Amino acid sequence: RLKFCRRPEECEEAELLAGIWPEVNRHLGTDARSITELVEQLGIARFGHRPKLADTFCGGGSIPFEAARMGCDVYASDLNPIACMLTWGAFNIIGASPGKRAKIERAQREIVVKVDGRGVYGLLELESGDNLGPVTLAYETYGQLDSEKANGILICHALTGDAHAAGFHRGDKAPGWWDNMIGPGKAFDTEKYFVICSNVIGGCRGSTGPASINPGADKPYGLEFPLITIKDIVNAQVRLIDHLGINKLLCAAGGSMGGMQVLQWVVSYPERVFSAIPIATTIVHSPQQIAFNEVGRQAIMADPNWDNGNYYGRRLPVKGLSVARMVGHITYMSDASMNAKFGRRVKNERQPFKFGAEFEVEGYLQYRGDNFIKRFDPNSYLYITKAIDNFDLSNGQGFNHVLKGVQTRFLIIAFKSDWLYPAYQSQEIARACKQAGVDAIYCELNSTYGHDAFLIEVDEQAHLVTHFLQRVFEGV
Repeated sequence: RLKFCRRPEECEEAELLAGIWPEVNRHLGTDARSITELVEQLGIARFGHRPKLADTFCGGGSIPFEAARMGCDVYASDLNPIACMLTWGAFNIIGASPGKRAKIERAQREIVVKVDGRGVYGLLELESGDNLGPVTLAYETYGQLDSEKANGILICHALTGDAHAAGFHRGDKAPGWWDNMIGPGKAFDTEKYFVICSNVIGGCRGSTGPASINPGADKPYGLEFPLITIKDIVNAQVRLIDHLGINKLLCAAGGSMGGMQVLQWVVSYPERVFSAIPIATTIVHSPQQIAFNEVGRQAIMADPNWDNGNYYGRRLPVKGLSVARMVGHITYMSDASMNAKFGRRVKNERQPFKFGAEFEVEGYLQYRGDNFIKRFDPNSYLYITKAIDNFDLSNGQGFNHVLKGVQTRFLIIAFKSDWLYPAYQSQEIARACKQAGVDAIYCELNSTYGHDAFLIEVDEQAHLVTHFLQRVFEGV
């Protein structure tokens, strides 16, 4: 993230987020530790001297850094965002003809720059008609893309997930959220496949969301962030897949909200995905599912610290988000799993407060809620749950009609004890596939873990995924 100042007294120079310099230098072939050093090195490499007002660099564009430092308007006849990633979109572009301006805007929509595991995009047109940009997608990849770029698998995360799907980051105590399924020799075998996972737009784990800086206001978006949909999330992922040079994914896979993204990929881009693995998901959110999400949203908005979404830099709506997480976590488990995990056991140390956490299950829920605020933005919770609630692929005519002509192969997985996304919703997906003539396998697994089973039940799920992917890969 960059901060540019119109007057020197406001700040000495623009600063990058800590830790991204090695990637920037590797990408540009420089050895810089500041914006000034970087531009000087780029200018010297191109012209033999530091950039001046008359110089044009950045691959044919005309974005003289010296003019920007002096607070001048910057004239541009073209843009190359790859070379100009540190200045692209930061200044007003004037003096360009309508044709040139259209070319610039088209480039901003189509070009992606990789900086430290993030894809930085131009404008993204949303289903609402609003434009969001520039857009950043945080992502991680595992394994190697083969020479034919035919082994790419997109993993789509659920409501509170992120791009870190497997392995350990430095200092991590726990691996990525689907580490038991992704890695060498595992279901999504990284010795064979190139696995990709990105944080959704609207999220708060590196991708553009309500907590991101609104470039038009120089402060976090808050509720100025536009409403998003599952289709918007997928449209942003398409930009990433384009950037990685993948024309057609071998597979898109995910559970819960991740499964919704998988289904949206098949509906919106059927020609770009060979196979799909939607797990414990639905084609349309039911009234009960909407009701649980609404309770969570109301808990957040009832917290006085929420302040209509304007809590950044101040006290966070901790209590509201904690209650939302507790409600959500109850729906992820089953009666059997909660009974096995907690029973009616009481805590060893009773709290003096009459209504403190007496039972172990109470203490567990409070612990989960209190820790959630450390990694998740309350406004992101509002936006993403609303996107989930608005999800409806039935299109008023039945999902089987939507799937007509689709060649994507399906593996649909459900769990018997899942009462948040009950098995009948996955059966509806399978039934629609059969009615539309789409190749589909439906598997309903025994588990006592409820909705969380797709994250916990490894053996049977991994067996199904391994053999399904092998057949698909051989066919490709």
